[in-house]
Amino acid sequence: PRPHSRVHGDDLGHHHFTSRVTMLDINLLRSEKGGNPDLIRESQKRRFVKDNLVDEVIAVDVEWRQAQFQVDNLRGDFGKLNKEIAAKKKAKEDADDLIAQSKSLDEKIKSAEAACDALISRRDEILKKIGNVVHDSVPVSDNEDLNAIVRVDGLDRVLSADKIKEFKTVKELDEVAAKVPGKLSHVDLVPMLGIADWEKGSATAGNRGYYLIGDGVLLNQALINYGISFLAAREYTPLQTPFFMQKEAMSAVAQLAQFDEELYKVSGEGEDKYLIATSEQPIAAWHRNVWVDPKELPKKYCGYSTCFRKEVGSHGRDTLGIFRVHQFEKIEQFCVTTPEDDKSWEMLESMIACSEEFYRSLGIPYRVINIVSGALNDAAAKKYDLEAFFPGSGAFRELVSCSNCTDYQARRLETRYGQSSGQKKQVGQNVKSYVHMLNATLTATERTLCCLVENYQTDKGMVVPEVLRPFMGGKDFIPFVRPAPAADKK
Repeated sequence: PRPHSRVHGDDLGHHHFTSRVTMLDINLLRSEKGGNPDLIRESQKRRFVKDNLVDEVIAVDVEWRQAQFQVDNLRGDFGKLNKEIAAKKKAKEDADDLIAQSKSLDEKIKSAEAACDALISRRDEILKKIGNVVHDSVPVSDNEDLNAIVRVDGLDRVLSADKIKEFKTVKELDEVAAKVPGKLSHVDLVPMLGIADWEKGSATAGNRGYYLIGDGVLLNQALINYGISFLAAREYTPLQTPFFMQKEAMSAVAQLAQFDEELYKVSGEGEDKYLIATSEQPIAAWHRNVWVDPKELPKKYCGYSTCFRKEVGSHGRDTLGIFRVHQFEKIEQFCVTTPEDDKSWEMLESMIACSEEFYRSLGIPYRVINIVSGALNDAAAKKYDLEAFFPGSGAFRELVSCSNCTDYQARRLETRYGQSSGQKKQVGQNVKSYVHMLNATLTATERTLCCLVENYQTDKGMVVPEVLRPFMGGKDFIPFVRPAPAADKK
């Protein structure tokens, strides 16, 4: 049987760009505060993380609290001493000895505060490395062949009737999803249709560069416009984001390792900036240091941007065609919900259902899979992928990644839920609460274009999906302008 077609790191995911810069609530690791450290240990175990990060955080947190207790005591002594000095001065008595003690105590406080700051920084650096709490519905495994199939659609267009059954894991389905005879891959079809040129693109822009041409531009733009109108009709607010971010803003939504491995840096006026890898980054940053009124929730955004990725970890993979490129357009779902009443979990189901409806409307066979715990990025408590069928290779490839990050992102961004601190003090409340954040691809258009040309190919060209025709001036067919490549050149 053909090996599992899902390629590690194949995902479009926005989710990768939020890991290891956000953190859990420290109180989850404090038993005396009602926390449950064993819950976090179990979650880390499900992620197949072999370290003692939880115990390290607890140990440093205890040390920090002891140091903070010492600082508080020293401050109390300092306050008492200053009152004595004030009393002596008022009585016009000599306070020189007390003033000397005060100065000495002030130095001790500064030293103790520095030690305290060092401890909390050390604690939080370790805490940042602990992933979000894995949801109980996530299959526990570190083998992506065991990603659980949640739903399939259009399987009758992939398999013959005698092969259709209930498939529980991607491995089971991959073993029977054979290449359809006579079907060409997008690598062949795109040049035959004359809709893109990656040879001249690479000569101009370097590896993985490309030009879209003629109907390729129209088809790509049709996907963009259809995607935006599709989400707008479902009460998503369209948001076209900046294409680059300042380092401070990017640091709040991307881990440091990604600055070198995945993000492009651009120089110009002022400080260097970083090109975005997904509109999730600037949309998340838009919510930094914001108190969100519960009455405004949920917030649903349709993010639109060009995205830029180095793809350093993809060397040698999908080198031909426009499936995996450094520059592409993407329509993104980004939602903000209350942390209460499982509303974010309801939103997760709504978002993946929205993506499913989009691909059903395009007539693309797909499967929705529940990603195994060992393959989750740190920010995601649960992640669905939608993988579409590519008949030219007989493989399911990811087009959508949909994650619930609960309050993991919001804590780093300080996106608070409810009343401001001043309002909370007035009503006697002092509990920090954060919104939940979720993200999901609707379409990375160049990749979706590859899927469309394979699924809508004929012996004369490509049929334009009906829902895209109004966005292409009514055009319903794109003819081949070049013959198929010779068999020995494939």
